[in-house]
Amino acid sequence: MNLDSLSGFDIVVIGLVLLVIFTLWAGIKTVPQGYNYTVEFFRKYTRTLHPGLNFIIPYFETIGAKLNMMEQVLDVPTQEVITKDNASVRADAVAFYQVMNAAQAAYQISNLNQALLNLTMTNIRSVMGSMDLDELLSNRDTINEKLLRTVDEAANPWGVKITRVEIKDITPPQNLVDSMARQMKAEREKRALVLEAEGTRNAQILKAEGLKQAAILKAEGEREAAYREAEARERLAEAEAKATQMVSQAVEAGNVQALNYFIAQKYTEALASIGTAGNSKIVLMPLEASSIIGSLGGIGAIAKEVFGDGSGPGPTQPRPAARSTPNVTTSTTAANPNAYVIRPQGEQS
Repeated sequence: MNLDSLSGFDIVVIGLVLLVIFTLWAGIKTVPQGYNYTVEFFRKYTRTLHPGLNFIIPYFETIGAKLNMMEQVLDVPTQEVITKDNASVRADAVAFYQVMNAAQAAYQISNLNQALLNLTMTNIRSVMGSMDLDELLSNRDTINEKLLRTVDEAANPWGVKITRVEIKDITPPQNLVDSMARQMKAEREKRALVLEAEGTRNAQILKAEGLKQAAILKAEGEREAAYREAEARERLAEAEAKATQMVSQAVEAGNVQALNYFIAQKYTEALASIGTAGNSKIVLMPLEASSIIGSLGGIGAIAKEVFGDGSGPGPTQPRPAARSTPNVTTSTTAANPNAYVIRPQGEQS
């Protein structure tokens, strides 16, 4: 196309077309998702454009500020903090915020990020400086809650919502860390000693309770044994008394053999005790005791005669020859022929 062949009218039409195209291009605005644009009319804020296709008046309205409406993170650098008890610690934090009103964020504060950073650092020093070191190290949730409430209230006129404020790290000086480690060690040792003492006390209490129960049971057992022994002695005494009564009745009836049997039985029991004693090797007895030894064989006949089957005394049987006791042997000595020597069976003379 030759420009020399165009008339003045054609040039004007082309210029008008280009002007219309440029005007339409200047009036159409697309806002990306997560952003808001402010519109200014002759440099004065009028309205806010939201994500999507928007139209403005070309040449009269312009885009003022482009604000990110998504939640953003603000890294708070490490700073020195003096606690209430004059301990110096280093603390850093992180804050999360979101622009809720684009016009306020654009026109109420200059350099929003810097303002939020300084506001957060100032409140960190204020909140942490009002607490003791022990409280500071053990109550991070309380610190975060106080910081969030304070910073959010201060940033509210700027159209900003503080969603979270987190203390990342609190670092005391090394000498203070060493002191805290020694203190913790002492506390744990004290707790261990207390627990050991309580364990020893409980063990002694349980042992004393066990000894008490054992003593009670032993006393009850001894009482029961004494009761049963007394009952046995009582029954033995009753049997002895009954036997003595029977012998007395037999003597009163004129039967002297019962008395002889009773006396012979007692002599026999005494000799048996002497013969079975472990420390009795040689026993000297009077010669008159030989009569009872010789009469041991006739004890059975006397018993049958006295304590028969109830049909009365039977005929007198010839007395059998004397027999030695099962456990002893007798002999005379050359020095004293009137005395007998009783030895346990199997003992050599």
